[in-house]
Amino acid sequence: MDDEVKDDINHIVSSKSYYYSTKEERNMIDKVFAEDFALDWIDSWNNRDLERILLHYTDDFEMSSPVIVRIAKEPSGLLKGKETIKAYWTEALKLMPDLRFEFISVLTGIDTVVIYYKGAKGRFAAEVFYFNRNGKIYKAIANYS
Repeated sequence: MDDEVKDDINHIVSSKSYYYSTKEERNMIDKVFAEDFALDWIDSWNNRDLERILLHYTDDFEMSSPVIVRIAKEPSGLLKGKETIKAYWTEALKLMPDLRFEFISVLTGIDTVVIYYKGAKGRFAAEVFYFNRNGKIYKAIANYS
């Protein structure tokens, strides 16, 4: 990914309000931020741009998915750390050269965003993303039909 694209993504991230203000420690994710994130995430996957995808995550994020069991041979279905998950995603993209995601909807919650989409082999998927105060994902959970 070239520096201009990184700058554009960082500008989007830094200019968006991630949360509605509340008096509590945890906050509601802003709907506009969630929509922008979801569309960028889907587009990044469809362009097979792992560097762009990974800009949204902390270095030590964790990912759980039933697909991890099959592709990464990790019985727990859980991987931790950006480099480990990047290697898993790289292998997944090799195994699924025609992978395309079709955006359906995005949901917001307390410190979370859920992207509902059609994924590999036309299966429905919902991924839950947990955001920290800096607007980065520290935990993601994939669910499939």
